[in-house]
Amino acid sequence: MSGLNRSLNFLRASLRTQIIPKANISEKPAKHVVTGGEQAVAMLAMFACILGPSGWVLAHLEDYKSR
Repeated sequence: MSGLNRSLNFLRASLRTQIIPKANISEKPAKHVVTGGEQAVAMLAMFACILGPSGWVLAHLEDYKSR
């Protein structure tokens, strides 16, 4: 019976709301202004890293099916 009580106490503890510290959000302007060109290069790099490999797999899907 004590094992059951311990497990129930463990479940009750996990269901209680947990206090999460508030994020440090500041309303100050950015220290370094990011230009539109820098943003475009960053977006292009992210899309190439994410969509490039998946596009390769989709383009060669028939080759992978035959293996």
